[in-house]
Amino acid sequence: MAIMNTTNTTLEIIRALSNGVDPYTGEAFEASSLYRHPDTIEALGFCLRTLESKDKGIARKPRKKPQNPENYGVPWTNEEDAQLRAAFQMDTTIRQLAKDHKRTTGSIVGRLGLYGLVEPQYGKKNFSHK
Repeated sequence: MAIMNTTNTTLEIIRALSNGVDPYTGEAFEASSLYRHPDTIEALGFCLRTLESKDKGIARKPRKKPQNPENYGVPWTNEEDAQLRAAFQMDTTIRQLAKDHKRTTGSIVGRLGLYGLVEPQYGKKNFSHK
């Protein structure tokens, strides 16, 4: 079997199959053929639409992985620790603290946990005040 190397060839084959036609002989499949079953026709139509949209450059692009905050992995200073504790005790949200300190929310919760201000809930995206 020859290797298909173009999207057009692939599209032509799937288009023929979804129309109930043998792509190599041009003959219509019999009514009892798997290629004439409604589910098969629907599946081939889906594949055809997906490939056509991809060929036109409008297929979904993979999501970009979020960038780490600026201070990701940077050691905490005593001054930053003091600012963090003070802001947290003034009811600043974890999300806002993470934004202000340019760190992840997990880093903020972990640091506050180190000082006994919160108790991290492992496996969850929250914490509890102590």
